[in-house]
Amino acid sequence: SHPLLGAPAPAFELREVGGGGTQTLQAHAGKVVIVDFWATWCEPCKQSFPAYQKLASKLGGDLVVVGISQDDDAKGIPAFVSETGAKFPVTWDDGKSVAKAYDPPTMPTAFVIDKSGIIRFVHVGYRAGDEATLEDEVRSLMR
Repeated sequence: SHPLLGAPAPAFELREVGGGGTQTLQAHAGKVVIVDFWATWCEPCKQSFPAYQKLASKLGGDLVVVGISQDDDAKGIPAFVSETGAKFPVTWDDGKSVAKAYDPPTMPTAFVIDKSGIIRFVHVGYRAGDEATLEDEVRSLMR
């Protein structure tokens, strides 16, 4: 169990990779948010990104996914996003200050945050079938 489970999600402000705007947790208040820590070298992240995109498309505007890259530099991020078909906002945690606040034990780690900003679920790693569990959890927070 993760120390942030049941606690308010730490605030962040990160620029989107590829010239998008700035992503903040506050901007998505009132929605269910998946904050996913990942890296371009992470094999399971190649499976998780399409699954998150499918979930975000399926649940429409009620779910927001924000990808936070833990790469040492941002060079490979646009290609990774393009290859995995991710349309959700992807940011780069330069200096890893946001990762220090969330403390993801491995890549990927997804934090599922309820409409009030409380972390309700933490997914460490990604395996086939995890998308069904994630969908159930997200739907439970939408009620």
